[in-house]
Amino acid sequence: MNNNSQKQGQEGEIIARKYLISKGYELLELNWRFRKYEIDIIAKKDETIVFVEVKTRKSNTFGEPEVFVTKQKQNFLIAAANQYLIENNIDLESRFDIISVLQFNNNHTVKHLEAAFYPLLK
Repeated sequence: MNNNSQKQGQEGEIIARKYLISKGYELLELNWRFRKYEIDIIAKKDETIVFVEVKTRKSNTFGEPEVFVTKQKQNFLIAAANQYLIENNIDLESRFDIISVLQFNNNHTVKHLEAAFYPLLK
């Protein structure tokens, strides 16, 4: 990842954090890692643990940012989230959200997709 896209991603995560806090979420972890997987934000709202993937783009020419959360990425997030719940002995409802940040000029828009995807039962 080049420095510009890293910087853009970091800016998007800061915007997402501020957004979640403004909506009453408690931030528990930032950039939590399990093996090679990373969860951008782990938050709590009421009695629900929320695993948040943040996608930031400068334009939606190639699609909205959230469409870049592939099935493979979802599976990685699910595996990491499962490990987080086990390691921390958490027995609460959980869900997977995507926060999409579009930045253009000095403006940005935030789209919060609650329960954006679900683990598949095997």
